[in-house]
Amino acid sequence: MKRIAAIFGGLAVILGALGAHTLKDLLDANAMESFRTATMYQLFHAIALVAIPNDSKFTWTVRCWVSGTLLFSGSIYLLVFDELVGINLSVIGPITPLGGLFLIAGWISLWFAYPNKTSH
Repeated sequence: MKRIAAIFGGLAVILGALGAHTLKDLLDANAMESFRTATMYQLFHAIALVAIPNDSKFTWTVRCWVSGTLLFSGSIYLLVFDELVGINLSVIGPITPLGGLFLIAGWISLWFAYPNKTSH
């Protein structure tokens, strides 16, 4: 899990730099904003993956965040690069919200992973 987080984090920084220094002159404002969102969500979830204890009760959280990041950020990257290379990948557009649902499910599963400790 920590290695996946390291890969996600490193790639988010690399792609963020690519966007800031190279793609800004090639993409329109909407595509750049989408690209920034993808890198930001990827980096946030990389950091969250590093912060999670290596414990089986967090398995669903990790699975959801990894899947969600790949689907959400990955589909946005493909859609943005689609604009640059002229290949119509609009068919993958519905994957982005599915990835977002996985990210949300990961946060919900994180809430359930922690015991409800009430004091009497």
